[in-house]
Amino acid sequence: MQTRRKTLRNSALVAGLLAASGLFPGYALAFNAKAFEAKNLADVLKALGLGTPTESKDVSITGPDIAENGAVVPVGASTTLAGVKQLLLLVEKNPSALIASFNVSDSVDANITTRAKMGQSSDVYAVALLADGRVLFAKKEIKVTLGGCGG
Repeated sequence: MQTRRKTLRNSALVAGLLAASGLFPGYALAFNAKAFEAKNLADVLKALGLGTPTESKDVSITGPDIAENGAVVPVGASTTLAGVKQLLLLVEKNPSALIASFNVSDSVDANITTRAKMGQSSDVYAVALLADGRVLFAKKEIKVTLGGCGG
């Protein structure tokens, strides 16, 4: 008879075997620690092995002009271009500039949103990495106030 305890133990055993054999999805392999530790846009792109970015009207960024609480600033990036491989969100004056990286494909709408932590007013970048090697970006200044009183 299969009990709940046996099912959980067997599931853990199978997951461990799959991870050890390399058949389990390699989520940790997709993480680029150097990119997430980079201090500015140029260092992030260098860590990802990418070239110089070009500002483009085809990439858009969303976010408030003024954020009252820097701990939860809603930001988003989107593009209608075909061939987008990755969308990045960066906050220029954060200790680590790269705040989010999303892998996308033509079968996925390249439109993402998340919340960022911002220590101070800064330019925020939305960067689209295309299959043809182009790196396109849009930027927006977001002002962070303390309690809505100014900053």
